[in-house]
Amino acid sequence: MTPAGPFKSGRPSLSTGLPVPPAALSPERWASDVAQLKSTRLDMLVVGGGVVGAGVALDAVTRGLTVGIIEAQDWASGTSSRSSKLIHGGLRYLQMLDFALVKEALRERSILLRTAPHLVRPIPFLYPLRHRIWERAYVGAGVALYDIMARAYSGKVTVPMHRHLSKRRTLELAPSLRNDKFIGSVKYYDAQVDDARLVLSLIRSAVSHGALAANRVRAVGLLRNGTTVTGVKARAAETGEEFEISAKVVVSATGVWTEDFEHLADLTRGIQLRPSKGIHLVIPRKCIDASAALILQTEKSVLFVLPWHDHWIIGTTDTPWEYDLARPSASSGDIEYLLATLNAVLRTPVRKADIESLFVGLRPLIAGPSDKTTKLSREHAVNQLLPGLVLVSGGKYTTYRVMAKDTVDAAIEHAGLDAQQSSTADFLIAGAEGFSSVWADRHRFATLSKLSDTQMDRLLYRYGTLASEVIAAAANDPAGLSELGGSGGYLRAEAAYAVTAEGARHLDDVLARRTRISIETVDRGLGAAAETAAIMADQLGWDDDTIAREIEAYRASILAELAAEQEAQESAANDAISRTPPLLELP
Repeated sequence: MTPAGPFKSGRPSLSTGLPVPPAALSPERWASDVAQLKSTRLDMLVVGGGVVGAGVALDAVTRGLTVGIIEAQDWASGTSSRSSKLIHGGLRYLQMLDFALVKEALRERSILLRTAPHLVRPIPFLYPLRHRIWERAYVGAGVALYDIMARAYSGKVTVPMHRHLSKRRTLELAPSLRNDKFIGSVKYYDAQVDDARLVLSLIRSAVSHGALAANRVRAVGLLRNGTTVTGVKARAAETGEEFEISAKVVVSATGVWTEDFEHLADLTRGIQLRPSKGIHLVIPRKCIDASAALILQTEKSVLFVLPWHDHWIIGTTDTPWEYDLARPSASSGDIEYLLATLNAVLRTPVRKADIESLFVGLRPLIAGPSDKTTKLSREHAVNQLLPGLVLVSGGKYTTYRVMAKDTVDAAIEHAGLDAQQSSTADFLIAGAEGFSSVWADRHRFATLSKLSDTQMDRLLYRYGTLASEVIAAAANDPAGLSELGGSGGYLRAEAAYAVTAEGARHLDDVLARRTRISIETVDRGLGAAAETAAIMADQLGWDDDTIAREIEAYRASILAELAAEQEAQESAANDAISRTPPLLELP
């Protein structure tokens, strides 16, 4: 199989109208982009490689600007790979009467269903009801309004309308629910995303149109001409080399690190954030018999039970976090809270021993008058704090695109740049072009590629039409289309492709973000580490000592997480994590 025919990707070039092939984020491309970052005066430099920073880079470059983006760690290594993996309008925000945020999020949900159909898919939810009359009327009215707003503001792509279900029908869809805890349910739809892979697709799309991109490059200072910011001083994490990047405007999209970035500018009264910790448990699909996701109302917020391949994701918590932003940890108290809330509605309780893995993320909430993080705004702010410096903060994953648009609008006006209007509402993200045709014919492609239907489905859901590149990458490796040992079903070719096309530079990049082996296996990827490192070594030229260091760093990180999860208090959990060095120490 080749990228020809229905397996094609890219979109028309802004200048020629011809298809733009997806960029390969190879090691050679990384070195070339770093060299150009050193020598080019950019229109815009984006600092931060999460979903907002990636969105800003794509929005800006498709307007005709010269753009660079740097990330201190790996693409999506922070909050943007540790979300609830939902693209949703925020049904609970209707309870807060935040109609503007719901309207915006529903519109963005529709855009993503259309522009990234391989990564964003509708999923059904059950909302169990406990009271016979008033709750069905109250919840039904809220979900009906949700659907009406979706159709009014979503444009071309919508999801099915909600339905009221009896107790009997609810139990048919979710036999694991206790029948004494509800009287029926409401079934409605939202969408799910592979958050890390969407960020990567945005980066590749931006680079395809001319953006310069370098992960593992940290901004360590600001360049100035008087009071005007003219660029950043950067450091390559792996070599320690420091260099300057010049730009007409610098955009900080640093998420929970916004205040740290402000300190580089000596700002003391900038944006104030209150990071909120959310943990998610991952359990086997067999633990809960249900054919739809669940949303459960709790005293504090809501609990999601979300299908994820052969697993369920259970989350989330919402508590203030005052410790290391780079390494948030889960305590046994967090785990017990989620299990207790979940088990209150299940016939057969989920045990702590059933947990395969978990992941922890921080929400970058803008500080407000309330001490409760659940009451803080999920809306975003764009601020010009110094001449030549624009910061974007807050927001939620679903609305990253409009956050990016607002940020680029502000930066263009601030720096007096000549640029086109934003076009990202209609921009097909890498892997989306021709996806519906390929998906419809996936059985034939599986047969031609000598893959099972399940393997082909999984490849298409991760790469879209770029799955052909993954398969082609196996041409020089007879074992390339065999499964990576201990990975839960990923192919050896995917590990190689992660390096040659997707910018992976360390073992954790592949196990935690290019694939999701770290959260989908009970040993959190330890069983796949050695084989994955050997495949990466062939692409990156690692010697035996480097392979051993990569494996040991990953192992130590996982053991530190496991130790933290035994601690009852957050402070003790943070101490357990802190006793182990981070995966990549800066020189």
